[in-house]
Amino acid sequence: MKIALIGCTGSIGRQVLDVVRAYPEKFEISALVCGKNERQLAVLQQEFRPHVAICAQKTPLTDGMLSEIFASCDLAFLAAGGFAGLRYTLAALDAGKPCALANKESLVCGGEIVMRKARERGAAIIPVDSEHSAIFQALSFRRDAKFSRLILTASGGPFLHLSPEALARVTPEDALRHPTWKMGPKVTIDSATLLNKGYEVIEAKWLYGADLSKIEAVVHPESIVHSLVAFEDGAMLAQLGYPDMRVPIQLALTYPERLPCAPQLDLASLGALHFERLPAERFPCFSLALAAEKEGGDRPTVLNAAAEEGVHAFLAGRIGFCGIAETIEDTLSRLPKGNAETYSDLAEADRRARETARKSIYGE
Repeated sequence: MKIALIGCTGSIGRQVLDVVRAYPEKFEISALVCGKNERQLAVLQQEFRPHVAICAQKTPLTDGMLSEIFASCDLAFLAAGGFAGLRYTLAALDAGKPCALANKESLVCGGEIVMRKARERGAAIIPVDSEHSAIFQALSFRRDAKFSRLILTASGGPFLHLSPEALARVTPEDALRHPTWKMGPKVTIDSATLLNKGYEVIEAKWLYGADLSKIEAVVHPESIVHSLVAFEDGAMLAQLGYPDMRVPIQLALTYPERLPCAPQLDLASLGALHFERLPAERFPCFSLALAAEKEGGDRPTVLNAAAEEGVHAFLAGRIGFCGIAETIEDTLSRLPKGNAETYSDLAEADRRARETARKSIYGE
């Protein structure tokens, strides 16, 4: 299998390359794309000898270049972060390639466009997020299988039981210490605010054709149960495993075949597993995400752009932890709802939202 890997120097991308190294007889890299780590890209280019290697920060992307990235691959692995990843997802689908999708923003911002294009091109979308991979497995690798409810689990992040006063004092260093998962900075902060879980609810809506009323999120601090599917007869199926992204990453490349990857659970040593209500009232980013999706149009794109700017400002020490939600809310309130019928619509909404968010943060 030839893989075009977008986001090759990030956390997910590096783990994809580990799978390729582990199974060289099964996989090869046809294209490598990174955002800005040109030096690391050069090292990977030496090792994997792809037909195409691009650093997006150094090389302006054209439609012809996007076509070249996906021309010779058997599968596109979309691991780039942020709104920027949507353009690659649409290009891969345009080429009719199956997409292993780890870029949340593709469905958060462009869910309707992405799913429509996948249907038109007959291109499969394979979920990589641990939660959506768990649902995919519980549905026997069928995204069209019938179910009653989808239950996404959330670790709750490092601040689950903090008071509002304590949340206001959270530092970037505090927020980057996730209790169970090792992830990149942006998604780690999004996990701490629970925005990430709001994104995953939106993703589930598009991936599985589910109304938001049939999707819920519960806190599961141990991060052993990665999500559950409920059926009409009262049965539930869940996927369990240690918190290890190697499993959903490798499975996206090999399913329905399963190959050795991570340690199996030692059930006797686990102790009790706990579940509790997700405290949305203390983590407004979660509710803002769902409200934006319900409103529709370009609202999710505006939300995401404001969140990216807010997280960047928080990590730079320009705003407090609670300022991320305030930035999102302020940006949404300042901009009227716009269209989301084309990628150009979304790109313009992203541009306007970033500009508005920066004014909210920096008073420009």
